[in-house]
Order: sequence, then C-alpha cells, then structure tokens
Amino acid sequence: MASGGSSANGRSEAEAKAALEVVAKAEAAGIRTVQLQFVDLHGITKSVQIPMHQMPGSIKHGTWFDGSSVEGFTRIAESDQLLRPDMNTWRVLPWAPAESGAGTARVICDVVLPDGGPFAGDPRGVLRRQVERAEKLGYKVNMGPELEFFLFEYDANGRPTATPHDKAGYFDFTGDQGIEIRQDMVDALEALGIKIETAHHEVAPGQHEIDFEYSDALSTADNATTFKYALKEIAKQHGLYASFMPKPIFGINGSGMHTHQSLASLSTGKNVFYDANDKYSLSPIAKSYMAGVLKHARAMIAILAPTVNSYKRLVPGYEAPTYLVWGRRNRSALIRVPMISAGRSVEGTRMELRCPDPSANPYLAFAVMIAAGLDGVENNLELPDPVEESLYEMDAARVAQQGIRELPGSLEEAIAEMTADSVVTGALGDHVLSNFLEAKRAETEAYRIHVSQWELERYLDVY
Repeated sequence: MASGGSSANGRSEAEAKAALEVVAKAEAAGIRTVQLQFVDLHGITKSVQIPMHQMPGSIKHGTWFDGSSVEGFTRIAESDQLLRPDMNTWRVLPWAPAESGAGTARVICDVVLPDGGPFAGDPRGVLRRQVERAEKLGYKVNMGPELEFFLFEYDANGRPTATPHDKAGYFDFTGDQGIEIRQDMVDALEALGIKIETAHHEVAPGQHEIDFEYSDALSTADNATTFKYALKEIAKQHGLYASFMPKPIFGINGSGMHTHQSLASLSTGKNVFYDANDKYSLSPIAKSYMAGVLKHARAMIAILAPTVNSYKRLVPGYEAPTYLVWGRRNRSALIRVPMISAGRSVEGTRMELRCPDPSANPYLAFAVMIAAGLDGVENNLELPDPVEESLYEMDAARVAQQGIRELPGSLEEAIAEMTADSVVTGALGDHVLSNFLEAKRAETEAYRIHVSQWELERYLDVY
C-alpha cells in the first residue's frame, strides 16, 4: 500500500507507523502493560489490560472484547466488539511509572463493530457525531467543565462514608486539610496531559474543585473522564474517597459540573461567540446557540443530571440553577455569560451552563449540549432578554407572572421531557436512547419503592 493510504483499522500508514514508534519507545523505557479504556452508558471507565507485546496488534487490528456484560452495549447474540486505540490519548499512568517495575500506560479507545464500523452505543462515538456536525457547519466546539467533588473518610470496614475530611469553606486556607492532596492530584493530572488552571476548597466541608484548561469537545470529554478516576486514585492513596455524587449531604451545597462552551471558526480559528459591537460582547451565533440550549434544557437535563440524587441538588437556595433564563452576574440563571478580563474578550467570550453535575457521562452530556446549541444556530433562534435579578429572592407567583420556566423537579419528569424532544433523542441515537431509558426507569422505580431512613424516623412511631 502506498504511503498515506488507509489501514484496515481506519488509520493512514503514517499514523500507524507513528503509533508503533510510541509503543516501541514505551516498551524500551520499561512500560509493561497497557490499559485499553472506554466508558459505559453511565460514563464509568472500563478497561481491558494487555501486555505491551500485544499493543502493535491492537493498533493494527483492534482488540476483541465481549460487550454483552457492559451496561448499555449489546445483547448476547451481538456481543463481539473491537476496541480501537486512539493513540492521541496515550499516557503513562503517573502512579504506575516504569521505574516502579510495574509501568502501565493507558489509551482511550473507540468501540467498533467487527466490520470496523462505529458502534452506535459507544458514548465517545455519540459525541463525535455532534463534533462532526459542527465541523460541517464550519465550527470547532470548545468545552471547559468545572467538576466539583467531595473528599470523604472510610469507615473501620473500609467502606466510604459521607463524613467530610475537613470543615473548611470556600477558598479557605487555614483548616483546609486538602491542600497537600489537591497538589498531588494536580501533579497527577498534569502528568496525564491535563493542564490545570486553578485548585481550591469549595463552599461545603470536604468539597473541592480543580479546573483544567478548555479544549475541543472530544479531548475535553476524554480529560473529564480521566479526571474522575485519577482523583479517586490519588484520594485513595491518602486514605480518603473522592466522590462525584451530586448531593451527598442534606442541607449543604452539592457538586456541579458547570460547563463553559463556545464555537471557533475552523477557517480562521477565531471565537465566533465574540462581537465587539454588542453590549454583552455576544455575536448573533452565540445568542442563537444559547437560545437553543435554553429551548432544549428541560429535555436534556436527564443526561446532564442523570441520577435520582441529582434533583436534590437542583433546588433553589444552594447555587444550583433551576430557572430557564440567562444573565451575566446572576448565578441563579441557568446560563451565565462570565465577565472577561481586559484584553481577553475575543478568545474568552463564552457561555456557562450551570445545571450539569459530575455524575453525568461527559461524552453524552457534551453531545446533547452541542446538539441543542447547533439547533439554535441552524434555526436562528432568538435569545430572550437577560434576567439579572436573583430568582431565588422572588416568590413563586412573581416567577410565574414573568413566564419563567423551571427545570424538571425529578428524574422521572426529566425522562418524560427527553422522550418528547427529537433534537435530544436524535443526538443520542436509538441504541443509546433505548438503553438509557431502560436503565433510568429501573432506577426511578427502585427509588419509588425504597423505604428510606427518613420515612422510618418520620412515621414509624407516629402511626
């Protein structure tokens, strides 16, 4: 085959050669095994470990695995699938370096069918379809999520508890017992190729946030997935548990995944959200994109906040937005347009969607957000006026009088909204949609019939 042609695994010969060179260098440096990683329907990282000598074959032909036991993938009769390594994601795990004698690398994989075609149930593939849709319109989608998390203690039996490891608060220095842990987390993330911007204590006791630099949507979803399991590993080394549960403790702030978004021109590289002549510095494209996100917010919240517990965070009063409005300084709004420092307006103009939480599958979450925004762009949807007054301070009657809608109040309601929206369901595809609905309906039913400790304390000795 001539140089520059395509291999059976969808790579050019030049790409395959470069990939094999990476593997040869890693093997010579003492890397012994590779984790072939992918995610299931819920965004949980799965891994198949292979010795280094098997990696060239994986690059050339893929690695077979049985998808029938992975939730949301396939039935027994169609279980054979292939993992195709994306060598752009090749990293050596910093907690298993070559000098340890157990050197381990990881590579994120696409899930493909035996004939080499894309598997419809692969969350990474779902996102790639929306990225390609944006590219056909001439845009690169940039994403920047902010994942909050808690550090909890283990009990005497080694089980995670909901006991925070400290009692510090927002930006605290004294009393913040997580400073050393966060530094180790930052070091690990940087070693994995994730460029960190800030790290600090969050509002609630034991709650933290580490922010990393934005990038294109697919790379950012890869980074968000890596971020979660890397933080769990480092926390465990310190005898703690890192939890991305949305609302683990009653009465204090839960954890969000505020997601910053913008579009850049593929031809010029310029941020097309910026308009110097607009009082909010927002271009017509930015406003239409935001209008699309607002239009489909109720339908996509089941993906952005996918657990029963998520809706205990999405209540007024805890900095979690529930109202379908936008603003600049209004943190009760669903969408915020952050203020940009002087000199950075062109590249910094963006929208921040504040309702997602870190239990979401990043690939699916980014996919539906892009689909919603592009629907707004393609149909020139009109963005309503901003609301800068705190909606938490308005009574229900006044909110209703202004015609302001809210997000669904439960996962069950969110599922009903999603199934009625062709933009969101179309972005997911039939395979992911049907499996997601099956899993979430089972979750809501299990929750409905569960007898909680709260019910026992409230009713047992009363009736």
